[in-house]
Amino acid sequence: MSTKKNIGFFTRLLDAAPAPERYRLGVEQILHAEALGFDSAWVAQHHFNEDEGGMPSPFPFLAHVAARTSRIRLGTGVVCLTMEDPVRVAEDAVVTDVLSGGRLEVGFGSGGTPTSYAAFGVAFDERHATYTRKLATLRDAWAGHQLLGNNQLYPAAGDLRRRNWQATFSVPGGEHAGRDGDGLLLSRTQPRPKDRPDAVLHDLQLPIVEAYLANLPAGHAPRILASRSVFVADSRAEARRFAEIGLRGIAEKFKAAGHIVQGDTLDDLIRAFDTHLGTPEEVAESLTADRTLAHATDVAVQVHSVDPPHEFILRSIELFATRVAPALGWVAPAAHLKPALLAS
Repeated sequence: MSTKKNIGFFTRLLDAAPAPERYRLGVEQILHAEALGFDSAWVAQHHFNEDEGGMPSPFPFLAHVAARTSRIRLGTGVVCLTMEDPVRVAEDAVVTDVLSGGRLEVGFGSGGTPTSYAAFGVAFDERHATYTRKLATLRDAWAGHQLLGNNQLYPAAGDLRRRNWQATFSVPGGEHAGRDGDGLLLSRTQPRPKDRPDAVLHDLQLPIVEAYLANLPAGHAPRILASRSVFVADSRAEARRFAEIGLRGIAEKFKAAGHIVQGDTLDDLIRAFDTHLGTPEEVAESLTADRTLAHATDVAVQVHSVDPPHEFILRSIELFATRVAPALGWVAPAAHLKPALLAS
């Protein structure tokens, strides 16, 4: 069981604005998180659909953020490696890591929107085998092995291999991440089995955690990041007002795509989308009841699918760092403690 936590800020860059403004706001949110002592910031990769995610190319964005920050670790959550050239990803990651002063964390996954695959000439049904093959090629490059044509990666990857993470919804995926000695990325929500539509998220994720830990090689410290949908507000009414807009909107999109959403009240939607929201006290209580977090070394929070306006995202980041995260076992870096606290 992990007691001391790292906290992260996770963004899909979904602010209701054109791309330049989305990226500016995303940078501002990460800067705010760093100023409040957050340990990491993560961006998701999505292709084509601006309503699903605003970042098809995470490495240029993170390199830009690296130039504006000094301490916070910067991660991909995740690069959909199945749709990428693994050697180019290896190069882009290394250059970003060099520019950031060694602060990059690289998460990979085999998912992605099924309709995106055709544009990259990749078969969705073959994604798992494709992922395994491309991950091996990328790791060969990082290890300094000879690539086709007697080529070798430059710059060298250094210890970047030790900062790999793998995302998964499944027990076999947890076993794979453990055997590889990688970190384990757990999603903020995941599909429920047809025979268990009311399953609690930690009931689905704890077996993945157990499989990961059981397969982790001796000498490898576990790295388990649990992403969670979290919106902290100054009042319960404010949190629910934005949730009514955001969760109802995402539920309608799910239904239009043929998915089943359990229930129709706001409380039903909060449960269906595994959302933790409310005042700091309410969110701390809700997260404490999440049994997966007892095993997590890192907890990364994102406001999706509530997706409130920018100023409320900034306030949520602040309230989480100052009033929620300490209840989860997080200790702010000394530089971010108030002088009165340092003197006590």
